[in-house]
Amino acid sequence: MDILTEALGSMRTGRPTSVRTDGRAPWGLRLPPVAGAGFHVVLYGSCWLVPLANAPHLAPLALSAGDVVFLRNGPGHILADQPDTPAEAERPEQFRPGSPLGTLTIGGDGPRTSLLCGNYHLEQGRPHPLVGRLPEVVHLATRHGRHPELTAAVQLLGAELENPRIGSAGIVPALIDSLLLYILRAWLAEQPPSDAGGWATALADPAVAPALSALHQDPAAPWTVETLARRAGLSRAAFARRFTALVGEPPMAYLTRWRMMTAARLLRDSGAPLTTVAARTGYGSEYAFAKAFKRAYGQAPGRYRRAARAA
Repeated sequence: MDILTEALGSMRTGRPTSVRTDGRAPWGLRLPPVAGAGFHVVLYGSCWLVPLANAPHLAPLALSAGDVVFLRNGPGHILADQPDTPAEAERPEQFRPGSPLGTLTIGGDGPRTSLLCGNYHLEQGRPHPLVGRLPEVVHLATRHGRHPELTAAVQLLGAELENPRIGSAGIVPALIDSLLLYILRAWLAEQPPSDAGGWATALADPAVAPALSALHQDPAAPWTVETLARRAGLSRAAFARRFTALVGEPPMAYLTRWRMMTAARLLRDSGAPLTTVAARTGYGSEYAFAKAFKRAYGQAPGRYRRAARAA
């Protein structure tokens, strides 16, 4: 069971949206907050990502060709050729539709920077802890042979956007969709092996990783700490301590979280009746499921489904 793919799948509420941004110095673009997670890929040139005044704990970030930035909570920010260049909001006349992506052109007649800018539509009200505990800003450099798979994805995107050909309209969206997995995989790989806790360690731990895989593969099973501990070859107490230290919550609390996230995905993406959703997430009755779901999401399953469809 691929836990990273499952975790992201449980949060996705729609396809990514993106635009190619071409800036010529001097240029500055003020980007509003987005519902989900933002991302930028520097295809050519260099620029700065400047946090807004309401994020004084974040410093301006210099970006170069090949750099990838993931903004966990989609905050408003500025992209500019220099940190002190005045920034403007996007204007409709600056956008030019095109295939595979539209292009936003801004600035003067100086050196050019080209970026892929967009956002992933992710459920932020109850994020999976693997994503929820990421830094606010994830900055990954793909130069000098680092993160070869992410580097290859960035290079492919750059080639398709610079020289669109037959098939580009299908290739580019697929690459953008996959980019999120490459970003998170690269970030996990950067975490130091000496780190005693966290998801980077949990996903490689010989006791915790198989338990997580089992919970994800069959969330409806009547799991207990004892059955999971036996799978891990540990005592109940030792397994519970190890799982809690790495995942950030006890095994049964994580199981409930995963059941609810699975239920939310089924409610958003399928027309399955509530009795089916309840059964597939380990609840013997629709009433018990509805009670648990409302406790987790603050609203009844039917209302959540209607709101998701309206959105």
